[in-house]
Amino acid sequence: MAGPLLLCFLLSGLTSTAGYLTVSIEPLPPVVIGDTVTLKCNFQTDGNLREIVWFRVNKQQVLEGGSSKQKIFTYDALYNASYSHMEENRRREDLIYQSTVRLPEVQMQDDGLYECHVGIYDRGSRDKVILASSSITLTVIVPPKSISVVAANSPAPFSRYEAQNFTLVCVVTGAKPAPVVHFKRDGELIDVVPPGQLSSSVGDRSRSPDQDRSVISSQEKLWSSLVLTSRDLDDTKVKKSLSPLEQEAKLGRLGQDDPEDPQQGGEDGSELKPEPTTEVIPETVVSREFPRWVQSNDPLYYFQHRQQAAGDGTMEVRAMLTWSLNPQLDNEALFSCEVNHPALSMPMQAEVTLAAPRGPKLSTSPSRATVGDTVRMAVQGFQLGPSATEVFPEPLFTWTRVGSPLLDGREQHSGRELVLERVPAELNGSMFCCTAQNPLGSTDTHIRLIVFDNPRRKKGKEHYTAINRGVGLHPFTLTFIILLLRFTCDPT
Repeated sequence: MAGPLLLCFLLSGLTSTAGYLTVSIEPLPPVVIGDTVTLKCNFQTDGNLREIVWFRVNKQQVLEGGSSKQKIFTYDALYNASYSHMEENRRREDLIYQSTVRLPEVQMQDDGLYECHVGIYDRGSRDKVILASSSITLTVIVPPKSISVVAANSPAPFSRYEAQNFTLVCVVTGAKPAPVVHFKRDGELIDVVPPGQLSSSVGDRSRSPDQDRSVISSQEKLWSSLVLTSRDLDDTKVKKSLSPLEQEAKLGRLGQDDPEDPQQGGEDGSELKPEPTTEVIPETVVSREFPRWVQSNDPLYYFQHRQQAAGDGTMEVRAMLTWSLNPQLDNEALFSCEVNHPALSMPMQAEVTLAAPRGPKLSTSPSRATVGDTVRMAVQGFQLGPSATEVFPEPLFTWTRVGSPLLDGREQHSGRELVLERVPAELNGSMFCCTAQNPLGSTDTHIRLIVFDNPRRKKGKEHYTAINRGVGLHPFTLTFIILLLRFTCDPT
């Protein structure tokens, strides 16, 4: 029995001399660009360390077919050897090591996979090396660089005749990953309709007419209790009650129109009742009042969210808020776009105040225009409310000349500035109108142009007339001189 027992003991001793190695990298949360990061590789072994190598896997080079790994740190035990008595004393202790790599001010190119490779000498053979590795993905996040709120389809005209859909667009650029965007009104979070329930006025315009009609019909049912059209409030379209004399005269006219009509003659004619107030009024009835429309104080807000990757690895996000605009309620309303991002300690905000243009300030340059000058009329600003700092959305400016076309023959000119080149004297006293409008309202401002005579032009004209007169007298003077010379030279 001694032989087999001794053999088992020797075999167990040989297997136990083999070393082991475990490697792991401590996990890291996402890192904000510009921060300093320390990668920590922990490994446990009972053998002797041979080497430690750190690699960074370059995704771009992998995509381009190049070398996928870049060596960023190496430790070689051959050049940093230290003698230990563990081998002589045959002590078996587990040693825990840690290798760290410090990345100062990480950038976007530092984002990616990192690997820690460790090699040890096998306890059974000095020539044999045991290798193990571990990896970690370093995620670099970038806060948004800019945030702004703009109005879609701006500048846009104002309509007194129907309600208009209005869209605010919040543009967030330079973020990684894409941020979360919310809209607020007067500091309160807006309850939006989910994107899946977006109506036709906000969604894709490429749908078929049948789909458009179905969505429009559902939208009409949804807004039927919220919107009253101008025809419902037009006083000329409402049936008024008739006096007794008018009712008797009307019944008499109905009986005379068609005496053979059995529904109007005989006894049936005496039983006619006044017509209900739902009588269809002909469309030729025209109201001279501006049509009015009333909307709900709590409109439906529709939300859309789009994102697009930029060339530097960041994302551009466009969040759109659409609702049926009510100028009476939305004027001077404060809307804000709030952005949440893991790289931000607090949300970012961009605010705009909806404001209708009012009280535009016009200027004329030069202030004293003379004949032949180039005159510029421009809008310098507006009278703003207590909360507004600018007119938003951007107004649409239209210039016209009252009673006549503009100097170049056009009926109107669009833009903040109107330029009149080489104004003639006939333009003196002309009245010009500047119309400024945005979806919240419209305003007209008039300015009269006074053109003075140009004294330099008048002086130049008189000088030109004098020269013409001198040229006209020159032939007579020359003839007189010639005759005088002939007289003085005559020998008789």
